[in-house]
Amino acid sequence: MSDRPPFPPFTEETAAQKARMAEDAWNGRDPERVSLAYTPDSVWRNRSEFLTGREAIVAFLQRKWAHELDYRLIKELWTFGGNRIAVRFAYEWRDAAGQWFRSYGNENWEFDANGLMRRRIASINDLPIAESDRKFHWPLGWRPDDHPGLSDLGL
Repeated sequence: MSDRPPFPPFTEETAAQKARMAEDAWNGRDPERVSLAYTPDSVWRNRSEFLTGREAIVAFLQRKWAHELDYRLIKELWTFGGNRIAVRFAYEWRDAAGQWFRSYGNENWEFDANGLMRRRIASINDLPIAESDRKFHWPLGWRPDDHPGLSDLGL
């Protein structure tokens, strides 16, 4: 098992760093790479789906990004304590028919001593939006440092 700094217990700075690292990885849309931030036996609840282990995480993310096209995500630290972090997030995507959505959610994360996430609990709601209502305008991949965050965008 590899280490994934920063390690718990988290400070405000290291918790925010962990949230941004997760955002960057998910915006890269590489399921194998993303899965390496989780313990081999990581447990997830994503909406109404329950997963265990990296193989399940990879399969889930492959399905997700095959359906959620032009995916762009912003995460923001909500709170932290010890080995746990809570974030809120929003992401924009479109389906194969061209309908845009903004998905809003919260995640609760629990980490092991090596900085790997061993539990992820996500609650998410989707809102259909017009393409003209999109707020996440950067080339696919990592969000540029100068792009506004959720609070800056009024989300």
